[in-house]
Amino acid sequence: MTTREMLEFYYQGLNARSNWEPVIADDFRFVGGDMTKTAPVTGKAAYVAIIQRFSRLFAAVRAKEMIVEGDRAFVRASYDFTFPNGKTIKGEVAEIWTGRNGKLTSLTIFFDTATFLTNTQPG
Repeated sequence: MTTREMLEFYYQGLNARSNWEPVIADDFRFVGGDMTKTAPVTGKAAYVAIIQRFSRLFAAVRAKEMIVEGDRAFVRASYDFTFPNGKTIKGEVAEIWTGRNGKLTSLTIFFDTATFLTNTQPG
């Protein structure tokens, strides 16, 4: 699969909450849950656990823009969030990906962490 095909497969599966994991490399590197901690979370199992927690907060995800150059890609994704406090918002997330040998190998995300934190912390 090309990087674009892997990303299309990933987002389709993520939106369906099923079968997105096959394109994730075993040594996957993720940066983004807390931008004050720039050390990557490493490993497919660790990323799967992150997504299992994160997916409880969104009803849908769409890749709205995708720019792919070889093994590198930028995706502007839109998430329909429903937070524990009942607030719903559409969140735009910038995602920078790499792929190699038929697997996605890394992801760095950028999003509005203040809004996210405000809506996920107990009041």
